[in-house]
Amino acid sequence: MQFDQFAGNYEQVLDRTVAASGENSAYFAEYKARYLSRVLSPAFSGKALDFGCGVGLLSRFLNKCLPGLRVDGFDVSHDSISRIDDNLKSQGHFTSTAADLGDDYRLIVVANVMHHILPRERQQVVQELAERLMPGGILAIFEHNSSNPVTRWVVNHCPFDEDAILLPAAEASAYLHHAKLRVMRRDYIVFMPRFLAWLRPLEPWLAWLPLGAQYAILAGKCA
Repeated sequence: MQFDQFAGNYEQVLDRTVAASGENSAYFAEYKARYLSRVLSPAFSGKALDFGCGVGLLSRFLNKCLPGLRVDGFDVSHDSISRIDDNLKSQGHFTSTAADLGDDYRLIVVANVMHHILPRERQQVVQELAERLMPGGILAIFEHNSSNPVTRWVVNHCPFDEDAILLPAAEASAYLHHAKLRVMRRDYIVFMPRFLAWLRPLEPWLAWLPLGAQYAILAGKCA
């Protein structure tokens, strides 16, 4: 219900929230998709799941940046699912029913979703997602960096983040470890606002620095 009330203007609300960066919500969604394309290879292919897909913003860019993927989506908001572009829906399966999902995903992406899940339920969610991976599959978690004061300000002023409980990268890594997944890489991402866009090519070299606005953790399932 919380996200149903924002489904009709989700991108506009998010655009206003991140406006201080000089970018819009599409920039951050595409950033994640381009990151995955860079670290996994543009030729990476197979079934993918956008877990917590909302209105399909990230899914669109996953299709664009990783054209070999067949992207499915899951979100608890029925209204959000109903607003996903028909062309996107025709290329994958988008649902609010977990039972409709497969167990043969080569990639599952959980982008800025974990902070909405109650801490006591997070391990179970990660475990269930791990079980939906095919052998050799990858679970990718993107989250807000709780150590970044600008990120905390943005979250505190975002209408649909009222329930947010941020988690540090170490906590997310622990969930993956306990789900018997092997952490392959942990990168801090999103460093430069738009007025410093000319420095963005340097961001991959700053991945070790815990000052990025967000972080990404990729973990693999044993083949």
